[in-house]
Amino acid sequence: MNLAKFPRRRYTAGPTPIERIPRFSEALGGPQVYIKRDDLLGLTGGGNKTRKLEFLVADALAQGCDTLITCGGIQSNHCRLTLAAAVKEGLNCWLVLSEPSSGAYRADANGNIFLYHLLGAGKIKIVPDGVDWPTELRVAEAEAVAAGHRPYVIPMGGSNAIGALGYAACAAEIMGQCFDQSLSVDRIVVAGGSAGTLAGTLLGLELLHFDVPVTAISVVNPNEELLADAKRIAADTAAYLGVDAKVRPDAVTCYDAYIGPGYGQPTKEMVAAVKLLARSEGILLDPTYTGKAMAGLIDLARQGVIRPEENVLFLHTGGSPSLYAATHLFAESPAGGHEE
Repeated sequence: MNLAKFPRRRYTAGPTPIERIPRFSEALGGPQVYIKRDDLLGLTGGGNKTRKLEFLVADALAQGCDTLITCGGIQSNHCRLTLAAAVKEGLNCWLVLSEPSSGAYRADANGNIFLYHLLGAGKIKIVPDGVDWPTELRVAEAEAVAAGHRPYVIPMGGSNAIGALGYAACAAEIMGQCFDQSLSVDRIVVAGGSAGTLAGTLLGLELLHFDVPVTAISVVNPNEELLADAKRIAADTAAYLGVDAKVRPDAVTCYDAYIGPGYGQPTKEMVAAVKLLARSEGILLDPTYTGKAMAGLIDLARQGVIRPEENVLFLHTGGSPSLYAATHLFAESPAGGHEE
């Protein structure tokens, strides 16, 4: 796996740390949990999309593009980080955002919406939930061309063959850190959304012969769809790399029992997981991705699926700025106690 042959921008000074979280592990009653702190990646607010954007933005610059166009929900971490990368590179950035219900997007809202405006998004288009994203992105691309721009379109989540290179690189980073720290990891747990992070991680592990199974906690799609998306993106990425590799059937297990009412919709288990990590380790999760993924880890541990003697690496994909648009979910009770 020779990633050095692909153009890459660097937005983080070095590897993100792997931290042992003993107080959280103790509260859980085992396993021993470690966190790969990709919430500390570079660009505004950090998060997993930064790794993808290092390759995507480099490709945009190599093509002479001057405008990045991407899409996501109204509190999209990917859109925040794409905009931040555009600012860093002196590029324009157009965002297409879907709102779950009419009027849900407010320009004065907190969280990522606040950051879109603070960072100076060139254009924000609001569309209804459930739109056909490829069509919406093509429309935005045509509008940018008509306005005299040279656009570069990034799919939702940065999840394509180029973006997934970021997590193939991350797999190599994890392997090196585990060796340096004499840490034997029994499984990696990660949130599964648009599947680019999952696909890149799985492909990287396969190419490195780093035999660690992955547990994917879906936050949006049923298991079959998440797995199919991950395999498709991994296959595309392998072809882009020019290697013959694919995801083995036993490399990943997906769980879709923690989605709740739907993508971005809160669950009481997510709220409890966010509070537990914050109050035991001082680390913030987000309500859409990592909060639900950690809720899955906690439940699987309590069921015995994840065994008490395991060393588990939780891949923290970031997203904490969106917490500030969901403060009502974590409010204290009137008596000053904690709502659980």
